[in-house]
Amino acid sequence: MINPTEVLQSFEGRMKDFIDGENFRKCIQCGICGGSCPFGFYTDFTPRRMITATRAELVNEIIESNAPWLCTSCNLCTSRCPSRIPITDALIPVLRELAMNYSHLPDELGQALTNIHRMGNSFGESNRKRAKWSEGLGFDVKILKKGEHVDYLFIVDDFGSFDLRAQEITRSVARLFKMLGIDFGILGERERSIGDHVRLAGEFGLFEEIARSNINEFRNYSFENIVTLDPHAYNSLKNEYRRYGFQSNVMHYTQILSERLQDLMKLMHPLNYTVTYHDPCYLGRKNGIYDEPRKIIESIPGIKFVEMYRNRENSYCCGGGGGGIWYDSYIRKFVKTRPAEERVIEAGKTGANVLLVSCPIDAIMFEDAVKVTGLEGRLRVMDISELILESIGKGV
Repeated sequence: MINPTEVLQSFEGRMKDFIDGENFRKCIQCGICGGSCPFGFYTDFTPRRMITATRAELVNEIIESNAPWLCTSCNLCTSRCPSRIPITDALIPVLRELAMNYSHLPDELGQALTNIHRMGNSFGESNRKRAKWSEGLGFDVKILKKGEHVDYLFIVDDFGSFDLRAQEITRSVARLFKMLGIDFGILGERERSIGDHVRLAGEFGLFEEIARSNINEFRNYSFENIVTLDPHAYNSLKNEYRRYGFQSNVMHYTQILSERLQDLMKLMHPLNYTVTYHDPCYLGRKNGIYDEPRKIIESIPGIKFVEMYRNRENSYCCGGGGGGIWYDSYIRKFVKTRPAEERVIEAGKTGANVLLVSCPIDAIMFEDAVKVTGLEGRLRVMDISELILESIGKGV
Protein backbone atom coordinates (compact mmCIF):
# COMPACT_ATOMS: atom_id res chain seq x y z
CA MET A 1 0.00 0.00 0.00
CA ILE A 2 1.41 3.37 -1.02
CA ASN A 3 1.64 5.96 1.72
CA PRO A 4 0.67 9.25 -0.04
CA THR A 5 2.30 11.43 2.62
CA GLU A 6 5.60 9.55 2.39
CA VAL A 7 5.59 9.73 -1.41
CA LEU A 8 4.82 13.46 -1.37
CA GLN A 9 7.64 14.15 1.09
CA SER A 10 10.04 12.11 -1.06
CA PHE A 11 9.00 14.06 -4.16
CA GLU A 12 9.42 17.48 -2.56
CA GLY A 13 12.76 16.50 -1.04
CA ARG A 14 14.16 15.19 -4.32
CA MET A 15 13.06 18.25 -6.32
CA LYS A 16 15.16 20.44 -4.01
CA ASP A 17 18.26 18.60 -5.26
CA PHE A 18 17.92 20.12 -8.75
CA ILE A 19 18.67 23.60 -10.03
CA ASP A 20 15.31 25.36 -10.40
CA GLY A 21 13.65 22.16 -9.13
CA GLU A 22 11.29 24.03 -6.84
CA ASN A 23 10.07 26.13 -9.76
CA PHE A 24 7.23 23.63 -10.18
CA ARG A 25 5.51 25.72 -7.50
CA LYS A 26 5.69 28.73 -9.86
CA CYS A 27 3.78 27.03 -12.70
CA ILE A 28 1.29 29.47 -14.28
CA GLN A 29 -0.76 26.63 -15.81
CA CYS A 30 -0.37 28.02 -19.31
CA GLY A 31 -0.60 24.52 -20.82
CA ILE A 32 2.30 24.99 -23.26
CA CYS A 33 4.05 21.90 -21.89
CA GLY A 34 1.02 19.65 -22.32
CA GLY A 35 0.36 20.97 -25.80
CA SER A 36 3.98 20.29 -26.76
CA CYS A 37 4.08 16.71 -25.47
CA PRO A 38 4.32 13.97 -28.15
CA PHE A 39 2.27 11.70 -25.87
CA GLY A 40 -0.10 14.43 -24.71
CA PHE A 41 -3.13 12.69 -26.24
CA TYR A 42 -2.38 9.37 -24.53
CA THR A 43 -0.92 10.04 -21.09
CA ASP A 44 -3.06 10.06 -17.96
CA PHE A 45 -1.21 13.20 -16.82
CA THR A 46 0.29 15.75 -19.20
CA PRO A 47 3.19 17.73 -17.69
CA ARG A 48 0.78 20.52 -16.72
CA ARG A 49 -1.57 18.05 -15.00
CA MET A 50 1.41 16.42 -13.27
CA ILE A 51 2.38 19.74 -11.77
CA THR A 52 -1.21 20.42 -10.75
CA ALA A 53 -1.41 17.02 -9.07
CA THR A 54 1.88 17.46 -7.20
CA ARG A 55 0.71 20.81 -5.86
CA ALA A 56 -2.56 19.15 -4.81
CA GLU A 57 -0.46 16.54 -2.96
CA LEU A 58 -1.54 13.72 -5.30
CA VAL A 59 1.90 12.45 -6.30
CA ASN A 60 0.78 8.88 -5.56
CA GLU A 61 -1.86 9.08 -8.31
CA ILE A 62 0.76 10.07 -10.87
CA ILE A 63 3.18 7.28 -10.06
CA GLU A 64 0.41 4.68 -10.20
CA SER A 65 -0.57 5.84 -13.71
CA ASN A 66 1.10 5.41 -17.11
CA ALA A 67 2.27 9.05 -17.08
CA PRO A 68 5.84 8.68 -15.78
CA TRP A 69 6.64 6.24 -18.56
CA LEU A 70 4.84 7.98 -21.42
CA CYS A 71 7.54 10.62 -21.80
CA THR A 72 10.12 10.69 -24.57
CA SER A 73 12.42 13.08 -22.64
CA CYS A 74 12.38 15.22 -25.77
CA ASN A 75 12.87 18.44 -23.74
CA LEU A 76 10.31 20.36 -25.83
CA CYS A 77 8.13 21.11 -22.80
CA THR A 78 11.13 22.34 -20.81
CA SER A 79 12.48 24.51 -23.61
CA ARG A 80 9.12 26.28 -23.93
CA CYS A 81 8.25 26.64 -20.24
CA PRO A 82 7.95 30.32 -19.24
CA SER A 83 8.43 29.42 -15.57
CA ARG A 84 11.73 27.62 -16.24
CA ILE A 85 10.58 24.37 -14.66
CA PRO A 86 13.08 21.54 -15.35
CA ILE A 87 10.37 19.13 -16.43
CA THR A 88 12.61 16.82 -18.45
CA ASP A 89 15.70 16.76 -16.23
CA ALA A 90 13.99 16.82 -12.82
CA LEU A 91 10.19 16.51 -12.62
CA ILE A 92 9.74 13.43 -14.83
CA PRO A 93 12.88 11.56 -13.66
CA VAL A 94 11.95 12.14 -10.00
CA LEU A 95 8.45 10.82 -10.63
CA ARG A 96 9.98 7.83 -12.41
CA GLU A 97 12.28 7.20 -9.47
CA LEU A 98 9.28 7.23 -7.15
CA ALA A 99 7.33 4.94 -9.47
CA MET A 100 10.22 2.45 -9.40
CA ASN A 101 10.41 2.60 -5.61
CA TYR A 102 6.72 2.63 -4.74
CA SER A 103 4.68 1.45 -7.72
CA HIS A 104 5.81 -0.07 -11.03
CA LEU A 105 8.11 0.20 -14.03
CA PRO A 106 8.00 -1.42 -17.47
CA ASP A 107 9.61 -4.86 -17.43
CA GLU A 108 11.89 -4.06 -20.37
CA LEU A 109 13.21 -0.97 -18.62
CA GLY A 110 13.96 -2.99 -15.51
CA GLN A 111 15.89 -5.50 -17.59
CA ALA A 112 17.92 -2.80 -19.37
CA LEU A 113 18.87 -1.18 -16.07
CA THR A 114 19.84 -4.55 -14.62
CA ASN A 115 21.98 -5.25 -17.69
CA ILE A 116 23.80 -1.95 -17.31
CA HIS A 117 24.44 -2.55 -13.62
CA ARG A 118 25.72 -6.10 -14.16
CA MET A 119 27.30 -6.00 -17.62
CA GLY A 120 28.06 -2.35 -18.29
CA ASN A 121 25.67 -2.11 -21.24
CA SER A 122 21.91 -2.18 -21.81
CA PHE A 123 22.09 -5.15 -24.18
CA GLY A 124 23.39 -7.56 -21.54
CA GLU A 125 26.27 -8.48 -23.84
CA SER A 126 29.84 -9.21 -22.83
CA ASN A 127 31.90 -6.04 -23.10
CA ARG A 128 34.48 -8.11 -24.93
CA LYS A 129 32.21 -7.63 -27.94
CA ARG A 130 32.39 -3.82 -27.72
CA ALA A 131 34.86 -3.51 -30.59
CA LYS A 132 33.38 -6.14 -32.94
CA TRP A 133 31.85 -3.35 -35.04
CA SER A 134 35.41 -2.49 -36.16
CA GLU A 135 36.05 -5.87 -37.78
CA GLY A 136 36.22 -5.89 -41.58
CA LEU A 137 36.88 -2.18 -41.99
CA GLY A 138 40.11 -2.77 -43.90
CA PHE A 139 42.11 -0.89 -41.27
CA ASP A 140 42.74 -1.31 -37.57
CA VAL A 141 40.91 0.91 -35.12
CA LYS A 142 43.25 1.72 -32.26
CA ILE A 143 42.13 0.23 -28.94
CA LEU A 144 43.84 2.35 -26.34
CA LYS A 145 46.14 0.94 -23.73
CA LYS A 146 46.67 2.73 -20.44
CA GLY A 147 48.81 5.82 -20.88
CA GLU A 148 48.39 5.98 -24.68
CA HIS A 149 47.55 9.27 -26.40
CA VAL A 150 45.13 10.12 -29.21
CA ASP A 151 43.69 13.40 -30.38
CA TYR A 152 40.15 12.05 -30.14
CA LEU A 153 38.80 9.42 -27.76
CA PHE A 154 35.88 7.92 -29.71
CA ILE A 155 33.02 6.97 -27.36
CA VAL A 156 30.66 4.67 -29.25
CA ASP A 157 28.20 3.93 -26.40
CA ASP A 158 25.78 1.00 -26.29
CA PHE A 159 23.74 1.22 -29.48
CA GLY A 160 26.69 2.03 -31.72
CA SER A 161 28.54 -0.92 -30.20
CA PHE A 162 25.90 -3.65 -30.12
CA ASP A 163 22.88 -2.83 -32.33
CA LEU A 164 23.40 -4.15 -35.87
CA ARG A 165 21.88 -1.10 -37.59
CA ALA A 166 23.72 1.35 -35.38
CA GLN A 167 26.99 -0.52 -35.96
CA GLU A 168 26.74 0.44 -39.63
CA ILE A 169 26.74 4.10 -38.61
CA THR A 170 29.68 3.59 -36.26
CA ARG A 171 31.66 2.05 -39.12
CA SER A 172 30.73 4.93 -41.43
CA VAL A 173 31.96 7.51 -38.93
CA ALA A 174 35.18 5.56 -38.35
CA ARG A 175 35.81 5.31 -42.12
CA LEU A 176 35.40 9.07 -42.52
CA PHE A 177 37.77 9.73 -39.62
CA LYS A 178 40.32 7.45 -41.28
CA MET A 179 39.94 9.19 -44.66
CA LEU A 180 40.49 12.56 -43.00
CA GLY A 181 43.55 11.38 -41.11
CA ILE A 182 41.96 11.97 -37.73
CA ASP A 183 43.90 10.43 -34.86
CA PHE A 184 41.30 8.54 -32.84
CA GLY A 185 41.02 5.52 -30.62
CA ILE A 186 38.46 3.56 -28.64
CA LEU A 187 38.41 1.88 -25.24
CA GLY A 188 37.14 -1.46 -26.52
CA GLU A 189 36.06 -3.72 -23.67
CA ARG A 190 36.99 -0.99 -21.18
CA GLU A 191 34.12 1.19 -22.43
CA ARG A 192 30.88 1.21 -20.44
CA SER A 193 27.46 2.77 -20.97
CA ILE A 194 27.56 6.56 -20.62
CA GLY A 195 24.15 6.43 -18.93
CA ASP A 196 22.09 9.38 -20.16
CA HIS A 197 18.97 7.19 -20.55
CA VAL A 198 19.59 5.84 -17.05
CA ARG A 199 19.51 9.37 -15.62
CA LEU A 200 16.39 10.30 -17.55
CA ALA A 201 14.71 7.06 -16.44
CA GLY A 202 15.10 8.18 -12.83
CA GLU A 203 17.88 5.82 -11.72
CA PHE A 204 20.00 8.61 -10.27
CA GLY A 205 22.12 6.39 -8.06
CA LEU A 206 23.10 4.11 -10.92
CA PHE A 207 23.84 7.12 -13.13
CA GLU A 208 26.20 8.60 -10.55
CA GLU A 209 27.94 5.23 -10.22
CA ILE A 210 28.31 5.04 -14.02
CA ALA A 211 29.59 8.61 -14.35
CA ARG A 212 32.19 8.31 -11.61
CA SER A 213 33.40 4.94 -12.92
CA ASN A 214 33.74 6.26 -16.48
CA ILE A 215 35.57 9.39 -15.36
CA ASN A 216 38.05 7.25 -13.42
CA GLU A 217 38.57 5.10 -16.51
CA PHE A 218 39.14 8.13 -18.76
CA ARG A 219 41.98 9.23 -16.48
CA ASN A 220 43.99 6.21 -17.63
CA TYR A 221 44.42 7.68 -21.14
CA SER A 222 45.65 10.85 -22.79
CA PHE A 223 43.42 12.66 -25.31
CA GLU A 224 42.59 16.17 -26.47
CA ASN A 225 38.88 15.67 -27.07
CA ILE A 226 36.09 13.14 -26.72
CA VAL A 227 33.98 12.52 -29.82
CA THR A 228 30.79 10.50 -30.02
CA LEU A 229 28.11 9.70 -32.60
CA ASP A 230 25.37 9.44 -29.95
CA PRO A 231 23.64 12.71 -28.91
CA HIS A 232 22.63 11.26 -25.54
CA ALA A 233 26.23 10.29 -24.79
CA TYR A 234 27.26 13.75 -25.97
CA ASN A 235 24.77 15.38 -23.62
CA SER A 236 25.82 13.49 -20.51
CA LEU A 237 29.55 13.81 -21.17
CA LYS A 238 29.24 17.52 -21.95
CA ASN A 239 26.72 18.57 -19.31
CA GLU A 240 25.96 15.96 -16.65
CA TYR A 241 29.48 14.61 -16.03
CA ARG A 242 30.63 18.15 -15.13
CA ARG A 243 28.93 17.71 -11.75
CA TYR A 244 31.49 15.01 -10.97
CA GLY A 245 34.55 17.00 -12.00
CA PHE A 246 34.81 15.99 -15.67
CA GLN A 247 36.28 18.80 -17.79
CA SER A 248 37.27 17.37 -21.20
CA ASN A 249 36.07 18.95 -24.44
CA VAL A 250 33.24 16.89 -25.97
CA MET A 251 32.23 16.91 -29.63
CA HIS A 252 29.62 15.28 -31.81
CA TYR A 253 31.00 13.75 -34.98
CA THR A 254 29.11 16.27 -37.17
CA GLN A 255 31.07 19.08 -35.52
CA ILE A 256 34.35 17.49 -36.56
CA LEU A 257 33.16 16.83 -40.12
CA SER A 258 31.89 20.39 -40.38
CA GLU A 259 35.35 21.66 -39.41
CA ARG A 260 36.94 19.41 -42.07
CA LEU A 261 34.36 20.14 -44.76
CA GLN A 262 36.83 21.52 -47.28
CA ASP A 263 38.75 18.24 -47.18
CA LEU A 264 35.56 16.21 -47.53
CA MET A 265 34.31 18.24 -50.49
CA LYS A 266 37.41 17.28 -52.46
CA LEU A 267 36.37 13.62 -52.14
CA MET A 268 32.63 13.81 -52.88
CA HIS A 269 30.73 13.28 -56.12
CA PRO A 270 27.16 14.25 -57.08
CA LEU A 271 24.17 12.28 -55.80
CA ASN A 272 20.65 12.59 -57.14
CA TYR A 273 18.60 12.68 -53.93
CA THR A 274 16.03 14.91 -52.32
CA VAL A 275 16.74 14.79 -48.61
CA THR A 276 15.27 16.09 -45.38
CA TYR A 277 16.92 16.15 -41.97
CA HIS A 278 15.66 15.29 -38.49
CA ASP A 279 17.18 17.28 -35.62
CA PRO A 280 17.85 14.87 -32.72
CA CYS A 281 16.40 16.22 -29.47
CA TYR A 282 19.68 15.96 -27.57
CA LEU A 283 21.86 17.34 -30.35
CA GLY A 284 19.59 20.19 -31.41
CA ARG A 285 17.07 21.37 -28.85
CA LYS A 286 19.15 20.35 -25.81
CA ASN A 287 22.59 21.43 -27.05
CA GLY A 288 21.98 23.88 -29.89
CA ILE A 289 23.78 22.00 -32.68
CA TYR A 290 21.66 22.85 -35.71
CA ASP A 291 23.95 24.42 -38.28
CA GLU A 292 26.81 21.92 -38.53
CA PRO A 293 24.68 19.01 -39.83
CA ARG A 294 22.96 21.31 -42.35
CA LYS A 295 26.26 22.73 -43.49
CA ILE A 296 27.46 19.20 -44.23
CA ILE A 297 24.27 18.19 -46.02
CA GLU A 298 24.23 21.28 -48.22
CA SER A 299 27.85 20.68 -49.22
CA ILE A 300 27.10 17.27 -50.81
CA PRO A 301 26.93 17.87 -54.58
CA GLY A 302 23.67 17.16 -56.38
CA ILE A 303 21.59 17.01 -53.19
CA LYS A 304 18.30 18.89 -52.89
CA PHE A 305 17.65 19.69 -49.23
CA VAL A 306 14.11 20.35 -47.97
CA GLU A 307 13.09 21.06 -44.38
CA MET A 308 10.26 19.36 -42.55
CA TYR A 309 7.55 21.56 -41.07
CA ARG A 310 8.89 20.90 -37.57
CA ASN A 311 12.62 21.55 -37.58
CA ARG A 312 15.47 22.93 -35.50
CA GLU A 313 14.21 23.84 -31.97
CA ASN A 314 10.69 22.70 -32.91
CA SER A 315 11.83 19.31 -34.19
CA TYR A 316 9.61 16.36 -33.32
CA CYS A 317 10.89 13.39 -31.33
CA CYS A 318 11.68 9.82 -32.44
CA GLY A 319 10.19 8.48 -29.19
CA GLY A 320 13.30 6.56 -28.14
CA GLY A 321 14.72 8.95 -25.56
CA GLY A 322 14.72 8.54 -21.80
CA GLY A 323 14.75 4.76 -22.18
CA GLY A 324 11.72 4.70 -24.49
CA ILE A 325 13.60 2.58 -26.99
CA TRP A 326 13.95 -0.08 -24.27
CA TYR A 327 10.24 -0.41 -23.49
CA ASP A 328 8.53 0.15 -26.81
CA SER A 329 6.06 -2.70 -26.19
CA TYR A 330 4.80 -0.91 -23.04
CA ILE A 331 4.30 2.32 -24.98
CA ARG A 332 2.40 0.50 -27.73
CA LYS A 333 -0.29 -0.48 -25.20
CA PHE A 334 -1.37 3.15 -24.89
CA VAL A 335 -0.31 4.91 -28.09
CA LYS A 336 -2.12 4.61 -31.42
CA THR A 337 0.54 6.32 -33.53
CA ARG A 338 4.05 6.44 -32.15
CA PRO A 339 6.15 9.63 -32.54
CA ALA A 340 8.55 7.90 -34.95
CA GLU A 341 5.63 7.01 -37.22
CA GLU A 342 4.33 10.60 -37.18
CA ARG A 343 7.81 11.84 -38.00
CA VAL A 344 8.46 9.62 -41.01
CA ILE A 345 5.03 10.49 -42.39
CA GLU A 346 5.99 14.15 -42.05
CA ALA A 347 9.29 13.45 -43.80
CA GLY A 348 7.49 11.69 -46.65
CA LYS A 349 5.23 14.69 -47.21
CA THR A 350 8.23 16.88 -48.03
CA GLY A 351 8.84 14.90 -51.21
CA ALA A 352 12.18 13.67 -49.89
CA ASN A 353 13.33 10.15 -50.69
CA VAL A 354 15.99 10.17 -47.95
CA LEU A 355 15.45 11.00 -44.29
CA LEU A 356 18.81 11.96 -42.80
CA VAL A 357 19.66 11.50 -39.13
CA SER A 358 22.68 12.06 -36.91
CA CYS A 359 21.75 9.76 -34.04
CA PRO A 360 21.84 5.94 -34.00
CA ILE A 361 18.58 5.71 -32.04
CA ASP A 362 16.84 7.86 -34.64
CA ALA A 363 17.97 5.47 -37.38
CA ILE A 364 16.64 2.46 -35.46
CA MET A 365 13.30 4.06 -34.59
CA PHE A 366 12.65 5.57 -38.01
CA GLU A 367 13.53 2.46 -40.01
CA ASP A 368 11.00 0.50 -37.99
CA ALA A 369 8.44 3.29 -38.49
CA VAL A 370 8.99 3.34 -42.25
CA LYS A 371 8.06 -0.34 -42.41
CA VAL A 372 4.73 0.10 -40.59
CA THR A 373 3.62 3.31 -42.33
CA GLY A 374 3.73 2.05 -45.90
CA LEU A 375 6.77 4.16 -46.80
CA GLU A 376 9.17 1.28 -47.40
CA GLY A 377 10.76 1.69 -50.81
CA ARG A 378 9.78 5.37 -50.90
CA LEU A 379 11.71 6.79 -47.94
CA ARG A 380 15.20 5.66 -47.04
CA VAL A 381 16.67 6.39 -43.59
CA MET A 382 20.38 7.23 -43.63
CA ASP A 383 22.84 8.74 -41.22
CA ILE A 384 24.66 11.81 -42.56
CA SER A 385 27.94 9.87 -42.42
CA GLU A 386 26.46 7.15 -44.64
CA LEU A 387 25.34 9.66 -47.26
CA ILE A 388 28.80 11.24 -47.32
CA LEU A 389 30.38 7.83 -47.86
CA GLU A 390 27.97 7.08 -50.69
CA SER A 391 28.91 10.38 -52.30
CA ILE A 392 32.59 9.57 -51.96
CA GLY A 393 32.33 6.02 -53.25
CA LYS A 394 29.38 5.98 -55.67
CA GLY A 395 29.15 9.35 -57.34
CA VAL A 396 26.65 9.38 -60.26
